[in-house]
Amino acid sequence: MTGRAAIVGGGLCGFVAYLTLRRAGIEDVTVFSLENDPAATFRRRAAAIRQTHMRSESGGHCLPTSFPGLAVRDAWTRGSVRPLVASACDRYHPTVATFLAHVEEQRRASGWAPTCARIGSIRPVEGGFELDGHGTFAHVLVATGYPGLHVPEELRDDPRVVHAYEPHDYAESVCVVGAGLAAATEWRNARAAGARVVSVRRREPLRRPLNVPRPYLSRRGLARFHRLDDAARAAELRELLAPSIPPGRVWDPPAPEPHVNGADQIVCATGFLHGVAHDRLLGPLAAEHDLPVVDGRLVLAPHATVPGLTDAERTLAVAGVAAQWAYPAADTLMGARFVAHAFARRCRTR
Repeated sequence: MTGRAAIVGGGLCGFVAYLTLRRAGIEDVTVFSLENDPAATFRRRAAAIRQTHMRSESGGHCLPTSFPGLAVRDAWTRGSVRPLVASACDRYHPTVATFLAHVEEQRRASGWAPTCARIGSIRPVEGGFELDGHGTFAHVLVATGYPGLHVPEELRDDPRVVHAYEPHDYAESVCVVGAGLAAATEWRNARAAGARVVSVRRREPLRRPLNVPRPYLSRRGLARFHRLDDAARAAELRELLAPSIPPGRVWDPPAPEPHVNGADQIVCATGFLHGVAHDRLLGPLAAEHDLPVVDGRLVLAPHATVPGLTDAERTLAVAGVAAQWAYPAADTLMGARFVAHAFARRCRTR
């Protein structure tokens, strides 16, 4: 089989890319995914930490354009202008239920029907990329998500340990390891369950309404980011992607403990494995073709394409966390749209 465009990964980033390509008039799109529900991974992780609201605002949706956002949908459903007023003040955060209903609506309406297959390798060939025996495609977007959950080495064999993004209840005493929003949510959850809670964290979380400061979501801020050399960009990403939680007393952390203590349960809110080396597709590809990697991140062109494997006839692009070198908030829905539109332009013009 020879095709025009392929998306490897059927999660939220892959789904946003699919909707964007279809809106751009590109019909020859093949999606490879083991799951039919693009929100399946998000749904499981949100349920594990008892998440009720999205950190994103009205623009945190799967449609190819920012407007209309979820606030408009919510206002129409509820027959109230309150979501629109809150959105105008940057204070609207949709519920997880609202977001999941939106994803399901778009899935049903869009003709989303991924090919059930796990792509094991990407091989550059003349005019495109051969995908593990499933055909050759001129343009490929890798949207396989986070490479895995991270548990600190010293805690991996401790029987008390559970990761925050895995299903769990709470013991009588809980030690939460980590400092980001998942940790803050677990502090609240464990307290609400009546547990005694202690926190072990290496640094104090930053206070931000969003994962990444707003200037980096603008064209001007992004242009400044792209002008940084490799070392400066890597340092900026380390600072931008440091653990953060929203402002407000409800998110205030407990006093930190220096070490994991004798708690009955240890909840690791320590996020995900970092670095392209952990990615089952991009890691081997980077090693085989000697692609530049800085601070564990694949070095990308400004629109999240892989320079060493992209030319006038073919495109290899990445989405999600792997695209943060090009867009610091690439693992958000806004970042998914940024990458999707750039990929669609390549598919239309090459």
